[in-house]
Amino acid sequence: MPTVDLATSELRSLNQALHQISDGTNETHWDITNPRGAHAVAVGVNAPVDISIQGSVGYYCAGMNRQAKITVHGSVGPGVAENMMSGEVIVKGDASQYAGATGKGGLLVIEGNASSRCGISMKGIDIVVRGNIGHMSAFMAQAGNLVVCGDAGDALGDSIYEARLFVRGSVKSLGADCVEKEMRPEHLELLTQLLERAGVANLKAQDFKRYGSARKLYNFNIDHADAYG
Repeated sequence: MPTVDLATSELRSLNQALHQISDGTNETHWDITNPRGAHAVAVGVNAPVDISIQGSVGYYCAGMNRQAKITVHGSVGPGVAENMMSGEVIVKGDASQYAGATGKGGLLVIEGNASSRCGISMKGIDIVVRGNIGHMSAFMAQAGNLVVCGDAGDALGDSIYEARLFVRGSVKSLGADCVEKEMRPEHLELLTQLLERAGVANLKAQDFKRYGSARKLYNFNIDHADAYG
């Protein structure tokens, strides 16, 4: 198992080595020590490898991830797993702003709390937050699932498209065009699967509420002009 100590190795060299991983490699487990809040750790990985980061990191960790399973044993700065395509990113601590932004696929699990704009403009990613999320989360969320085991802040799902939002706790306020929706059997099944994948199978899908688009902002309507501001 390759071990890279960022106290003595350059971050650029680490990311370059991760980008050069080829199919069939036997170096499938990587251990990264002493990240010391470094930015852009393990970005652009495109290989089915298991990467363990021993400590907290700065912004854009695991951005553009494909195939890899990346576990951060600490907290992360803004933009973790931004534009992720596939694979898994697991944060053992808290996440700063816009976690999972524009993510197109894969699973992001935040075991602590997430700050504002979690899942902004998500395009197919699955995000599970064990704690709470901040304001303006799932803003313009287009596709995918955001699961919040705690509470949600102001303006949840503002200008949302077809993403599904599941919240177990309270929602401070809903954003423009976001409404509570019926939790049908297919949603209970989907949510149960997501909770199991995220390691929180002890929670019951029946305890969550579902939120989504009222579909009133898809086309301009003069009667709703105030909502476009």
